[in-house]
Amino acid sequence: MPTLQPAVQAAGVTEIHDCAPAAVRPAAIEAMTSLWVVAGLAMAPAVAQGFGRFAYALVLPAMRDDLGWSYADAGAMGTANAIGYLGGAIIAARLVERFGARRTFAWALAAAALSIAATALPSGWWTQGTLRIFTGLASGIAFVVGGALAAAAGAGGGAARAPTVLGVYVAGVGAGVALSALVVPPLVTEGGWRGGWIALGLLSAIATLLAAPAIRRVPEPPARPRGSKGAFALRPILFEMIAYGLLGAGYIAYATFVIAHLRIELGFTPFEVSAFWTVLGMSIVAFTFVWGPILGRLRGGFGLVATSAVMTTGVLLVLLEPTRPGAYASALLFGASGLAAVTAVTTLARRIFPPEAWTTAIGTLTVAFGIGQIVGPVLSGIVSDGPHGLAAGLWLSIGILVSAILVALLQREARA
Repeated sequence: MPTLQPAVQAAGVTEIHDCAPAAVRPAAIEAMTSLWVVAGLAMAPAVAQGFGRFAYALVLPAMRDDLGWSYADAGAMGTANAIGYLGGAIIAARLVERFGARRTFAWALAAAALSIAATALPSGWWTQGTLRIFTGLASGIAFVVGGALAAAAGAGGGAARAPTVLGVYVAGVGAGVALSALVVPPLVTEGGWRGGWIALGLLSAIATLLAAPAIRRVPEPPARPRGSKGAFALRPILFEMIAYGLLGAGYIAYATFVIAHLRIELGFTPFEVSAFWTVLGMSIVAFTFVWGPILGRLRGGFGLVATSAVMTTGVLLVLLEPTRPGAYASALLFGASGLAAVTAVTTLARRIFPPEAWTTAIGTLTVAFGIGQIVGPVLSGIVSDGPHGLAAGLWLSIGILVSAILVALLQREARA
């Protein structure tokens, strides 16, 4: 669950609605901003989040059984991926400055696809962890730079263009989740966890090829002016930052372990696992645009409160209503709210700070969220290894999400 605004600006775009020089906005830019170009760029979130991160939950139960991992071991793999992803987001801007956005995007996307496929080869815990870090690193770079390219594709054309373009780009996450749900579980059943990773590698390779025409057509984002960070103070968004970090920890614990819980507690078949993950993925796509008007009306931390409340309800359902309908409703609500939280914090930061401070403000929020994603899987895995099993880890996730809601309630909105 990434934050797009810092991704866009970190790679060189200082204002989404004005990223191309006036002289090059007419017909040529209009031709480059067709939705198929943005859909091609959306292969980055499909690979980075859909195949590289969320799909880990689909192969985790088989890996844990075959390799003798504890839940803490399994959670550490999610943490390794989050560490790499955070590092990729941090270094993306420097790579763009040296090699250009399009070239950096292409190489990072290809490297992510290769590392996902390579995960099928080793059995050693340390080797697997190293690959997960590298996958996260390449995925983070690809997602960040892809966000900048999507912003460049959305330059001009009126105020509605940029939200639409970025919405299509983010929807790639849901498409990747849904596609992996249809392909991976049957292959894991027939060929084990290695077959699942090979399938994810092939899907990632296909996604990389589909992105190639868009990479050739999209304009290169203009360079960010030096010294453009602007005045920034932590105090105006302190509570939002803490709440967002807690949200990252609670959300990733569910995403990592929910499939194992459903298989063990409810006896989900591979077909039912596919259906659950498909519902979650399609919910991400369907609700990408629904939250916009709602979050535009909410002030202070109430945008994050609303999205976190929906997410918490989704996690609660899988525990309090341990039935098939309860599980699918959980997937629907979790998918509907995950990326909406990104929109909520981005919207608040844009309202509180002047444009020249957006990169620093939302970048700070992103770091907090990344730290939460690093801590969440390990903490939940340790709890899940206890006498109460995976349910205890999911209850911990709920506790963390409730804490996020309470902290977000303290956030006020006033211009910095």
